[in-house]
Amino acid sequence: MVMASPLVDTKLFVPRLRPGAVPRPRLDERLRRGSEVALTLVSAPAGFGKTTALASWLAGATPSDRVVAWLSLEEHDRRPISFWTYVAAALSKAVPGLDALPLVTSPQPQVETLLTTLVNELAGRASDIVLVLDDYHQVDGPEIAQGITFLLEHLPPNVHLVISTRADPALPLARLRARGELVEVRARDLRFTRQEVSEYLGVTGLELAESDAADLEARTEGWIAALQLAALSLQGRDDVSGFVAGFAGDDRYIVDYLVEEVLTRQPDTVRDFLLSTSILDRLSGPLCDAVTGHPGGRAMLETLVRSNLFVVPLDERRRWFRYHHLFADVLRAHLGDERPGDLDALHRRASQWYEAEGEAAPSVRHALAAGDVDRAARLVEEAIPTLQRARQDGTIRGWVDVIPDEVLRDRPRLAVMFAGALLSAGELDGVEQRLDDVEQRLGDAQPAGLGATLQMYRAALALRRGDSSGTFRHAQLALERAGDGDDLVRAGASALSGQASWRNGHLEAAHASYSACAEQMLRLGHVADVLACSITLADIRLTQGRLRDASATYEHALRLAGHETSPRGEVLPGTSDMLVGLSGIALERGDLPTALDHLTRSRQLGERGGLPQNPYRWRVALARVRDAQGDLQGALELLDEAQRVQNTDFSPDVQPIAAVRARLLARHGHIDDALGWVTGRGLRADDELTYLREYEHVTLARILLARHTGDDDAMAQVHDLVQRLLDSAEAGGRTGTVLELLVMQALAHHVSGDSVRARVPLERALMLAEPEDYVHLFAREGAGMVALLEAVDDHRRSPYAHRLLAACRQELDAASPPGLPVRGGGPAPTARLEEPLSVRELEVLRLLGTDLDGPGIAQHLVVSLHTVRSHTKHIYAKLGVNSRRAALTRARDLGLLPTTPTS
Repeated sequence: MVMASPLVDTKLFVPRLRPGAVPRPRLDERLRRGSEVALTLVSAPAGFGKTTALASWLAGATPSDRVVAWLSLEEHDRRPISFWTYVAAALSKAVPGLDALPLVTSPQPQVETLLTTLVNELAGRASDIVLVLDDYHQVDGPEIAQGITFLLEHLPPNVHLVISTRADPALPLARLRARGELVEVRARDLRFTRQEVSEYLGVTGLELAESDAADLEARTEGWIAALQLAALSLQGRDDVSGFVAGFAGDDRYIVDYLVEEVLTRQPDTVRDFLLSTSILDRLSGPLCDAVTGHPGGRAMLETLVRSNLFVVPLDERRRWFRYHHLFADVLRAHLGDERPGDLDALHRRASQWYEAEGEAAPSVRHALAAGDVDRAARLVEEAIPTLQRARQDGTIRGWVDVIPDEVLRDRPRLAVMFAGALLSAGELDGVEQRLDDVEQRLGDAQPAGLGATLQMYRAALALRRGDSSGTFRHAQLALERAGDGDDLVRAGASALSGQASWRNGHLEAAHASYSACAEQMLRLGHVADVLACSITLADIRLTQGRLRDASATYEHALRLAGHETSPRGEVLPGTSDMLVGLSGIALERGDLPTALDHLTRSRQLGERGGLPQNPYRWRVALARVRDAQGDLQGALELLDEAQRVQNTDFSPDVQPIAAVRARLLARHGHIDDALGWVTGRGLRADDELTYLREYEHVTLARILLARHTGDDDAMAQVHDLVQRLLDSAEAGGRTGTVLELLVMQALAHHVSGDSVRARVPLERALMLAEPEDYVHLFAREGAGMVALLEAVDDHRRSPYAHRLLAACRQELDAASPPGLPVRGGGPAPTARLEEPLSVRELEVLRLLGTDLDGPGIAQHLVVSLHTVRSHTKHIYAKLGVNSRRAALTRARDLGLLPTTPTS
């Protein structure tokens, strides 16, 4: 092996880091662990920052007893003589006293002989040696791989090999993995996190709003090259948000980069496959075979994965994949430019494959993309019953806008179904006209069951408009016209009748109608609808003060959900909602850990596990937990979020979020803010009482009670309103409301100084509440309830009352975070601050003293990362510091944290 050309020395230097490189300690730690094994493989597509990650790690963490040999490879290093000469040169440059070049330049040595001698030379060195082969994909081939394999098999313990590559090398990775001798750093590890995106943009001088930075991270999927190219495109732009919202694979920098670095380097067979399959959101072997018209799709996908060609596995079994979003954009653009005549045929094949697999949504989507509207309409009509069973209401609603009205004229059943989809989405405009058009076109010649369906949707429209009598009338007509096969219509009509009864405050009638609906849905196999019914059934029982029955309803529904899955194997919509309901019951029983655990599990199930109102219900439930923990600010933030995500549906809004918010404000002493809500709603103590506004009037009574100033006339007004509400709730069998009002009545008498009269409603409340195990109902009332319960003689106080007293005291102490004294001889540590830390800020501060990063703290607290950052910013400001370490030091000095850091 005689080297004919001189060496390029610059290939042997560790690349310089750019000024302002973003620190990535999590990545540094992963690479550090790699130096404890034989091979570290850094494998990811172009532009994922492989070289920079290695250079950053080596620059910041190289111990004095370790040396680094770096080799940047190029395509002409594929010849073994060139490759091994450069390896020898890199090692000779890095390792003092080692001169490996003569081994290579001696006449025709065998590779194994060369490597044996080299290994022996390296084994005798005292220092650890790291050999980095950057851009290994440039030289990967059988001859080079054979030598690297030999080297790995005989590598001494003090030598560590690092390979950076765009494609997995032809090395025995599985064997190394099984032996624990391989650490892998993949694209998922190299992707920038949201925090790193923000830091990078800050370094480039771009000040993006957090929402824009988050959107950019989502669109680029953390791909570093795309972020750099986006930053270039953003320079000098005024409409930053508009650019980020539209950033895609048609950006000129993205197109140029991917075409030059990826697409033009592929063989024709690979390139054709990439373009043909770019129309697909998901890729599988059989689907690709159908679309391309050629076999071998699965093998090709595996090749693309090994080659790191921007293919992302979607499941553990590696059956489904997708392209990186920006890469897919570029591929689709090139397909449209180069083969526009193929687009319809490709989409048609995809539609046919999905139809055969029973997947309606993608089949319809591809039929529409192929311009075959009639086919799409047929597929939609056939699919709607299945989608209704799985509560895929959003999918059906999306189709309303893409199927032309002229097609619907020939498909009356589909037109009626679309009217129902609009109703479910709360979009009333045009619904009645659609129903009228169908009736006028068909006259008396209505297909079987369609007349009953029309009446059911007219009942739903009446309910949406607040017309209870119209709801009952049309629901009855639907039942009368329903045929033998119209069980779904019967179930829907029963539910609508139940809703109308509920709105009127007739809870038992509502429960009976909804129970009938749930039974029919269960017989039909519509388990997701049974879960939806269960929410209403449980809500009714809670209003009736029947906690145990409500809990049993949720638990039964959860067991049902556990035996069923959606068509794609996911949890059924509504499963998350059952956990939200159980959380509320756990809170009412004073079990905060269980309440929070249910909400955490609910969130882990994701959006597909919830019904449309789940995001709203989940936030309200968590807000109540936060309030019980003493975190008013956290609770209010959650209620604001809930207000933004709330959707209107058929259920009456009997506990408006604004009223829940006003209650919290009043309980925490923000009376003026609470009274502002009263004024805005136009509430008066002498209003006529109705069930739909009962919660608001009870809230009014709470606010007036909290505002009390000793004025006898004002207190008389409170007593009168509470008594009128109590009479109304008792007449309607709403024992849950009765319990709350009895507690308020006792507190009102206590405030008026009449402890004797206070005892009567208190004892009645205790008698009604004990069988259902209410706790929070009393505990949330704070010092007033403590005084009332303490006034009861010890010998007359039941074990239940003793337990409530303990719970009241515990909730009073909730303002003190873990690890801090609650009561004691001196002021709380926060008293030494000009502005004390809030309860939630103290909780965040405690977690800052752990190993959790920002996302970890957010997950622990079940809040957004934005919320954690906001709290951290306030903590720094109040403590007068500007870093996490300084905050912890200052907090320990003030006694806000124990002197020994937590872990």
